[in-house]
Amino acid sequence: MAEPVMIRAEDLGVRYRLDLNRNTNLKEYVIHALKRQNRYRDFWALRHVSFEVRQGEVLGIIGVNGAGKSTLLKVISGILKPTEGRVDRGARVVPMLELGSGFDTDLTGLENIYLNGAILGYSKEQLDRKKDEIIAYSELGEFIGMPLKTYSSGMLSRLAFSIASVIEPEILIVDEILAVGDERFQAKSRARMMTLMSGGTTVLYVSHDLAQVREMCTRVLWLDHGEARMMGETQAVCDAYQGRA
Repeated sequence: MAEPVMIRAEDLGVRYRLDLNRNTNLKEYVIHALKRQNRYRDFWALRHVSFEVRQGEVLGIIGVNGAGKSTLLKVISGILKPTEGRVDRGARVVPMLELGSGFDTDLTGLENIYLNGAILGYSKEQLDRKKDEIIAYSELGEFIGMPLKTYSSGMLSRLAFSIASVIEPEILIVDEILAVGDERFQAKSRARMMTLMSGGTTVLYVSHDLAQVREMCTRVLWLDHGEARMMGETQAVCDAYQGRA
């Protein structure tokens, strides 16, 4: 029996309107608008992208810079609304794209565990059960009771990563393996990511490291100029990508 579909993307498209004018201030913009002289060009960052991801799969997403990979992750995460098409998600999505973006620097580390955890969709009961593990994993010690405005950037990223990863998500979205904290903590976070990606969590994973994609991903989607160039078995897609003209 096939595993349930966790993510279904249907005919996704994201359009940006590029301003071709050389307005240097609001006055010029208004004058050109009144004269109907403002010029624009539509740019499609994604167009006609469709795919499914089943429970437990690790879908690799590859392509050159500007191919639409990060835009796709933001749409799947709900950060960005598509211009056309739709996304259906079978469970809560935890995006490791902008770690700590929901933090309040006036609150303590402990208070931010509950705040950021709630933003990621965790219940208070889940956070009550996991807070000690989150604190231990982050290695913040007594600083967990201090306001975030006293934290270094490394401490902030360690706390954010700990919140996102300690409560195992059903769907995880990752843009490259994260570099979190110092070298030792980076190794620890990479090992944690590998555990999640091999332990039944459904994962969308963007990477430029084809060796890592070949090792970890069950299938691969190749994006080219915002469109799906190829999708299928990992080795076949990676071979085609490496042999592209």
